[in-house]
Amino acid sequence: MSIPFNRPYITGKELENIMQAHRNGRLAGDGQFTKDCETWLETATGCHRAMLTNSCTAALEMSALLLDVQASDEIIMPSYTFVSTANAFVLRGAIPVFVDIRNDTLNLDERLIEAAITDKTKVIVVVHYAGVACEMDAILAIAKRHGLRVIEDAAQGIMASYKGRPLGSIGDMGTLSFHETKNIHCGEGGALLINTPGYRQLAEIIREKGTDRSRFYRGEVDKYTWQSVGSSYLPGELLAAFLYEQMQSAQAITDMRLTVWERYHAALEPLESQGKLRRPIIPAECAHNAHMYYILLNDESTRDRTMAKLKAAGIMSVIHYVPLHSAPAGKRFGRAHGALAVTEDISSRILRLPLWVGISGESQELIAAKLAAIL
Repeated sequence: MSIPFNRPYITGKELENIMQAHRNGRLAGDGQFTKDCETWLETATGCHRAMLTNSCTAALEMSALLLDVQASDEIIMPSYTFVSTANAFVLRGAIPVFVDIRNDTLNLDERLIEAAITDKTKVIVVVHYAGVACEMDAILAIAKRHGLRVIEDAAQGIMASYKGRPLGSIGDMGTLSFHETKNIHCGEGGALLINTPGYRQLAEIIREKGTDRSRFYRGEVDKYTWQSVGSSYLPGELLAAFLYEQMQSAQAITDMRLTVWERYHAALEPLESQGKLRRPIIPAECAHNAHMYYILLNDESTRDRTMAKLKAAGIMSVIHYVPLHSAPAGKRFGRAHGALAVTEDISSRILRLPLWVGISGESQELIAAKLAAIL
């Protein structure tokens, strides 16, 4: 039996939407399906304005432009994240300042943020790892004390929340990913969630190559012109048509993923009790979305040996981020605040298990049994 790490979920109705978009005669971005997706996001998250983008990377780049990030500005963020979190600000000449993560949630350690702030700090970027929220109340309080903006990298956070507030809707801005590895997807795609009303008009201009074309299409101006720095961040209508069908099934998809997650959690409890691994920890104030199921092994060699033996058995598991502060570009463009010991330890021991809608209980039992045999 071969068990892939991921298998993108298809509801079966996406092609009908794509055909409808074709019949509508609008294949470029910002058509009816784009608007429908944005309305859905605004309703689901309560954000002021949702804007579809080509990717979460694009949404992060837009956030850097919206906040007028300049060369030598410092941006506090975790090192344990995908490269896009840093790249979006490095492109503006800013300096990522990497702060360590918590041992329980693997999120930015809010207790270490204040010591990393300097007179050059402009933004705090939080990453909600595995769809589990950062400690947002404490982080927002720090930002308020120091006059800083907060951006939520909620790439993995759709349908997850913190104290009842959807991820991405809590900071000044939030970014989402609809890559095929995410819970709901359109192959490639993302969204920017704007929670501060004053950014709305400029965001439209940035997304439309720096022009006021959106206002032109609404009949607010008689022609559109170059207004500001911008780029081509708007996805085509076919992607939006596909995504909108996924959105209609978002709760069902989340529920199915949670069922898979809970099966792993129950099956692996004995191995945790024996001290062979550690399961994910979900704080009471966080409602997660079962984006992933990971285990922490006791050391790097055990992790690597376990991954190799699972692969030999046809079970695909993967590691996760190589810490950005240890990467060549991270050393060149950013700096670490402190030793980042937890980041380095976690990244050397983490192993992500197959999790997708439709994986059978039998497959999960096989994975758990194989882990027990290896460990």
